[in-house]
Amino acid sequence: MTSGPEKQAILATDLEHVWHPMTQHSLLAGKPPMLVVEAFGSTVVDADGKSYIDTMAGLWCVTAGYGQTAIADRVYRQMKTLPYYPHTAANVPAAELARELSACLGGDLKRIYFTCSGSEANDAAFKLARQFGRLARPGENRYKIIARHRAYHGTTMGALSATGQSERKWRFEPLVPGFLHAAPAYCYRCAFGKSYPACDLECAAQIETMILHEGPETVAAVIVEPVVGGGGILVPVDEYLPVVREITRRYGVLLIADEVISGFGRTGRMFGFQTYGIEPDIVTMAKGLTSAYLPLGAVATTGAIFSAFLGELEDRVHLVQVNTFGGHPVACAAGLANLELLAEQRLVERAADAGRRFLGALKDLERYPLVGEVRGKGMIFGIELVADKKTKAPATPAIINRVVARALEQGVILGKTTMTTFHLNNVITLSPPLVITSEELDTVLAVLHATLKDL
Repeated sequence: MTSGPEKQAILATDLEHVWHPMTQHSLLAGKPPMLVVEAFGSTVVDADGKSYIDTMAGLWCVTAGYGQTAIADRVYRQMKTLPYYPHTAANVPAAELARELSACLGGDLKRIYFTCSGSEANDAAFKLARQFGRLARPGENRYKIIARHRAYHGTTMGALSATGQSERKWRFEPLVPGFLHAAPAYCYRCAFGKSYPACDLECAAQIETMILHEGPETVAAVIVEPVVGGGGILVPVDEYLPVVREITRRYGVLLIADEVISGFGRTGRMFGFQTYGIEPDIVTMAKGLTSAYLPLGAVATTGAIFSAFLGELEDRVHLVQVNTFGGHPVACAAGLANLELLAEQRLVERAADAGRRFLGALKDLERYPLVGEVRGKGMIFGIELVADKKTKAPATPAIINRVVARALEQGVILGKTTMTTFHLNNVITLSPPLVITSEELDTVLAVLHATLKDL
């Protein structure tokens, strides 16, 4: 715990010098940000000594939980041995982490390119897909990327262009050309006014229609989050991703799985694409790769794609992409320790089992007038709040903020969709550390019941 004067001094320094993301600073003088000083397991502690269950694992990322000394110790040892060297040379942790990731990914996903974040990973994947298109089909110009509305792929200009969240994008437009958007797999608010299964998966069929209308020879890739995370926890029906995979194969279009949130056990398998039984051509990842102990992202691709970049020096066909901190030995050491923890503590299996039980319990919240739908997969959940169940009119931001604030008062940190799609920021999100206990989940459920009942 931090003393009162020390806390105030730190907050004063913060307010004078720090620019916080997604924050209106004019409001902070009256209500400074929480000062977090300690964390362990699924719990964070503020400067006043109050504990909170963090149901969002920070920003969807502290997968193995806070306070894992095995990761910290591995990082410390690596810092003393080799703190950094550019990845134009090899280093032991990066080589070993690439090997372990290849084993986790399975199939032909055997080549790993390291970055520092999910945004950078997706940007690198787009560049890779475009360059591959020119190498593999020199008579064509495959540069277009089809993404989906509601999806989030990052904040760099390329990744933001792929992001399907209008409220995050309009201030920076025009963005990078060549990015198109299809409807998401969102049964609760079907873009086509249909109901599953009579819909014939029109949301997937639209992707094929777009490829045909644009011309397959112009489309490089389709990118999907297996479960849309920040856009509202949109969980597809089981057949959706296999159908999308078949469509992309039919037209020689690459399929990119954005596993930045879905990866490393979040959906009950090591990767979200495995949950749905498909194999993409490219996989991007970050967040849970190190459980956020250090920044690290990665792009995985198949040997077949990698082979297209092989040639003589004078051919200049190598991947034209560099990252100063990609393959950072210390970050990769954290990744290795994290993968070991996930295996030793069987956290992926726990996410599947505990997540299934918790989702069943959360479904009971649908009896409240405010709750339109509860959905989830593994250890990621969304509670869509509505003003009217019949019309599905979304709950107002004021209501969402009241739910989050009341839960915080009771020691539970909830997430919410923020500045995603105009008028549809009405989903409470939960993506807790996979180490969260049954007792903590019971506490979260009790707080949700009490909060929604009062409102």
